[in-house]
Amino acid sequence: MTAAKRRATAWAAITMAGAILLLFAFTGEMWLTALGISLPAFRIAGGLLLFMLATQMVFGRPSAQDTEPSPQDDITVFPLAFPLIAGPGAMTSVILLMGKSAGDVAQGAVIVTMLLAALSVVLAAMLQAERIVGILKVTGCHVVARVMAINLAALAVQFIVDGAHDILAHW
Repeated sequence: MTAAKRRATAWAAITMAGAILLLFAFTGEMWLTALGISLPAFRIAGGLLLFMLATQMVFGRPSAQDTEPSPQDDITVFPLAFPLIAGPGAMTSVILLMGKSAGDVAQGAVIVTMLLAALSVVLAAMLQAERIVGILKVTGCHVVARVMAINLAALAVQFIVDGAHDILAHW
């Protein structure tokens, strides 16, 4: 992509991911209830999906997201906005955090502000990706990706454990 196209794609992906996450923050619990899905079940499902992604990242196995797009492919929505930025972990997190706020407007505002701050950091990293890759080089990028994948795997396991704990506690 040209530099202008990369910038436009980054902004569009962050906007789309933000819209998805805000939608889940404000309506996710209601949506899950309407579908008959409990938060613990959603947490376990999100954990399983995250663990699969983390495993691919740790072992460096190519996934659908790793293939080079052709010039006519638009990666903005898939895979960039969803599932890479607004993935199951992020969706689960905003639902759970907003659920814990129990309707407290101040807590909800803090959660939304932190969500927007996190998206701003992701946008800044995307806009500076060429510089970051220049600093880290290929080997550094692989190391960072593997370390982050291990953290992602641990987070995924924690989602599964927490979901199982909640199910067993209410059983």
